[in-house]
Amino acid sequence: MTPTHDLSFLALISNAHLIVQLIMLLLLVLSVVSWSYIFRKLFAIRAARRQTEQFERSFWAGGNLHTLHQSASAQRDQSGPLARIFEAGMGEFIKGKQASRDALDMGAVLDGSRRAMRAAFQRELDGLDLHLNFLASVGSVSPYIGLLGTVWGIMNAFRGLASVQQATLAVVAPGIAEALIATAIGLFAAIPAVVAYNRFTHDIDRLATRFESFVEEFSNILQRQSR
Repeated sequence: MTPTHDLSFLALISNAHLIVQLIMLLLLVLSVVSWSYIFRKLFAIRAARRQTEQFERSFWAGGNLHTLHQSASAQRDQSGPLARIFEAGMGEFIKGKQASRDALDMGAVLDGSRRAMRAAFQRELDGLDLHLNFLASVGSVSPYIGLLGTVWGIMNAFRGLASVQQATLAVVAPGIAEALIATAIGLFAAIPAVVAYNRFTHDIDRLATRFESFVEEFSNILQRQSR
């Protein structure tokens, strides 16, 4: 009589070799951590885009720059990345004008303002890029980790054939199925990480372009005001 094997997903995991189970556990941990980063980054980029659009509307509405600077400084944590870039540049411009009131060197003041905005721009990008390297690593490494578990499981399954007089598909199938689950879990961890990494990179690049354009446009405004 042909023996029957429980080929359910949970049964295959519980009956897998210890090394394969450890690899599955590692992939599960990587998947959970990457999903937490995906949701956190999704909300952070949406908030940055919304705050950037709000600040652009306020800036180009033609209000007083000093009033806008005071508002951005008072609400620095909630104002958004573009407002913080503006606050850094405008603050440096005001301090530069006050410090060089006697011998006004507007070229140096404008350069200082531009450097302050560039430094703030880089800080904001670093914050937006946080944890993207982890998603890239999970996306590139997880399939190979799963493949390692599959190879180990298949090796263990074929080693078990040594004690079997007649090797049939029914005997080999459970061991191979257990091993292939590792590859499936590896792909389950990798695919969302790769998709999220590509999407977030695209969104951050678009925000960076908007930030760079604002730095140049605001520098031109300060240059016209300094004449």
